[in-house]
Amino acid sequence: MAHKIIHTANLVALRRVEGQVKGIQKMIEEGKYCVDIVNQIHASVNALYRVAEKILTKHMENCVVDALRGRSKSQKKQKINEIMNIIKQLNKL
Repeated sequence: MAHKIIHTANLVALRRVEGQVKGIQKMIEEGKYCVDIVNQIHASVNALYRVAEKILTKHMENCVVDALRGRSKSQKKQKINEIMNIIKQLNKL
């Protein structure tokens, strides 16, 4: 059973990242110093990474825990595979 988790705080953080990205676009349009642009990009990527960590944590605390406590072996295996795939993706960053 899928759970709907409300990520209000994450939406706030994502709106902040959106503002950062718009700022980066403006920096590029204005021909700002390349290193400053790269630093802002790096800050935005890190902010997105923090949001991803928070969402993954909530997923593990709720959906994964529920599946592991349940009786369905297929749901347990599915959740473990999901987490392993996410970890593999994050290791590529």
